[in-house]
Amino acid sequence: MANENKIAIEKTVDFVKLELCGAEGGHDWWHVYRVWKNSIAICKTENCNQLIVELSSLLHDIADPKFHNGDEDIGPQKAQQFLFSIELPNEIIDRVIYIIRHISFKNTFDDNTKNNNELNIVQDADRLDAIGAIGIARTFNYGGYKGNELYNPNIPPKDYKSKEEYKSGNSPTLNHFYEKLLKLKGMMNTHTAIRIANNRHQFMETFLKQFYSEWNGNS
Repeated sequence: MANENKIAIEKTVDFVKLELCGAEGGHDWWHVYRVWKNSIAICKTENCNQLIVELSSLLHDIADPKFHNGDEDIGPQKAQQFLFSIELPNEIIDRVIYIIRHISFKNTFDDNTKNNNELNIVQDADRLDAIGAIGIARTFNYGGYKGNELYNPNIPPKDYKSKEEYKSGNSPTLNHFYEKLLKLKGMMNTHTAIRIANNRHQFMETFLKQFYSEWNGNS
């Protein structure tokens, strides 16, 4: 069984690398790679099915809705077709697809998600890659990709109340720190992720302090 799981992971890695070739730099193979490695690290301290965790982390951004006109079905469908093609059990496939459908921050506006250990781990692994130094780099990379303003002191961050409102938001890049990134530390599920998130959160606060100081010509 261990060898079969290893082969399934290897096939999934190859599939994801091919699918995400040329993707936006914050949502490319290397983002998936980091989330995958984060999830494996968190697994060491959690009671979970590691095969489900690894498959879910590898496939979680196989077709991010942001790059597919907001369509939230393409990713799960593409992942499901691939998992069927490598002949995994239906129970494994169903659990992986559930995680892919519910991992995103935007789904926290819904109240119908039933978390489980595997979802908690993959969610934490993905959120860790959204904060700290890499999170900052990804945020500005995506803002540039979208052509958003870097910062505009006349446009305050929004307090989104719904999933649809969040999806349609188009604020200056710096606002994303307040609309999402600075909230993630308090949304971690596992002890390992909480510990890592504390350090990364502090780094973002230091960055913002320096940013405003430079913006205002004070340093």
